[in-house]
Amino acid sequence: MSNEFDAIVIGTGMSGGWAMKELTENGLTVLAIERGRKLEHVKDYDTALSNRWDMPHRGELTKKFIDENPILVRTGVVDEFTTKMFSPDSEHPYIQDQPFDWIKGYHVGGRSLMWGRWTQRWSEADFEANAKEGIDTDWPIRYKDLAPWYSYVEKFAGIAGNRDGLPQVPDGEFLPPFDMTALEKMLKQKIEENFPGRNLIISRTANLTVPNEIHTALGRGKCQARDLCARGCPFGAYFSTQSATLPAAQKTGKLTLQTDAVVHSIIYDEKKQKATGVRVIDAHTKKMTEYFAKIIFLNAGSINSNIILLNSISSRFPNGLGNDSGVLGHYIMAHNYRVRARATYDGMQDSYYYGRRPNGVYMPRFRNFGNDAQTNFKRGYALACASYRQGWQRDSGTEGIGAELKDNLTEPGSWVFFATAMGEMLPYKDNRIWLDKDKKDEWGIPMLHTHVTWHENEDAMAKDAEEQMALMFEKAGLKNIQSEDNHQAPGKDIHEMGGCRMGKDPKTSMLNEWNQLHAVKNVFVTDGACMTSSACQNPSLTYMTITARAANHAVSELKKNNL
Repeated sequence: MSNEFDAIVIGTGMSGGWAMKELTENGLTVLAIERGRKLEHVKDYDTALSNRWDMPHRGELTKKFIDENPILVRTGVVDEFTTKMFSPDSEHPYIQDQPFDWIKGYHVGGRSLMWGRWTQRWSEADFEANAKEGIDTDWPIRYKDLAPWYSYVEKFAGIAGNRDGLPQVPDGEFLPPFDMTALEKMLKQKIEENFPGRNLIISRTANLTVPNEIHTALGRGKCQARDLCARGCPFGAYFSTQSATLPAAQKTGKLTLQTDAVVHSIIYDEKKQKATGVRVIDAHTKKMTEYFAKIIFLNAGSINSNIILLNSISSRFPNGLGNDSGVLGHYIMAHNYRVRARATYDGMQDSYYYGRRPNGVYMPRFRNFGNDAQTNFKRGYALACASYRQGWQRDSGTEGIGAELKDNLTEPGSWVFFATAMGEMLPYKDNRIWLDKDKKDEWGIPMLHTHVTWHENEDAMAKDAEEQMALMFEKAGLKNIQSEDNHQAPGKDIHEMGGCRMGKDPKTSMLNEWNQLHAVKNVFVTDGACMTSSACQNPSLTYMTITARAANHAVSELKKNNL
């Protein structure tokens, strides 16, 4: 394999896949580096069609696995079907100076294979918030800069949803939506009557309801409403690197994919004043190899992208590549998922629903937006919700023998409605990560330290979310309302952001409006590390959009010999 390429993309997950696609489709030869193993579409989804009785432990985690993986298990999304999609706690350990749950997926496709697929756009209010409130540094871009790229990404990815006309989650390019349940439709009416400005909508989701030609050309098919997405989808119905961006890049013949390759650092040439390549360690043999390129896209995932930059030191950049501002590794953010509520509804016993919808319903941010002001905290939260009929009550004395018993067991119980608050975390300088001066991991890279905590604003927001969910449930006629703030540590949301943020001023930020390092213009960072604030929408759609925009700018600049 040649060691020289037009571009190197570090990471093959959500944003890395888009960098691969855009750069190769624009004619560049690209080396994509993945620290994890090869994981092939369909072939390696070996539990996708399995039933519980096919699994050694009926789908449950063993005590040994739970004891060995306390961080991973806390996510609540891992079972025996999906363990191979997540990296165990023992792989790439780190030092928690404050509790922080870092959830990793080291394989081709990264966490694009396990993501929740909720895809609400950010709004103008999200990009303006820092400047308007005088909180830290301003974004160098606005919604209008991303709007056409949101549309571009949505058309290719395939997003099912409604055009709801809500400014806090602008409408996009949608496939037909999944339907709300009968209970959700009733709650939508009740909540919107009682609380003007609070809207319950079907969540926009990256699952193909009606595939277009752009999807079927890559072998993608219609969602089967199985809701087993985290096992990998053999139908290619949800967006992932494997189902969409990787095959698109491979069709160009311009992509080289290198797996089991841990990036040690980015090479900086002090005479040329630019990056010239990367140092890569074989994950198994520990042998180091250098690869060279004209531009580098860093998409290793928020935390790993920070690690790579912090470890890329030279006499010009003794504190990390491009770190003239000193903010690298600071302003780490997560989403506040601490608060949940659950309730039941006794009516509509004759109503049910089709299949297992892979998404839920969504209440976009309403606090500190429009006329719904709240003065004791800044920003706001959204609600991720869903409903279902309770399962069969096998332990409640179901009567009958034989056919009668089986018939009785197929009768579902009452309705349940639940919601989780998704709160914005403000950027704080003391929420940071850094590298240990002495301890190293098995690849010879300094070990990571994390110090990320909730502050007063997040606590006040969580309290309000719990109160408001209970109030809305009560007004809507739900019963047996239970709510809680579990005070979980940051990270469990799997939405870590920041550390290498965008900004207008090189003195307070790392990246410009095109995601280039201010001080090293041929290095682009377009994953979650680039975020200047966190909003309260799921962030992956915005990562993809920022990446597509930056990659096309990089190609344009390369053609002009500006890089």
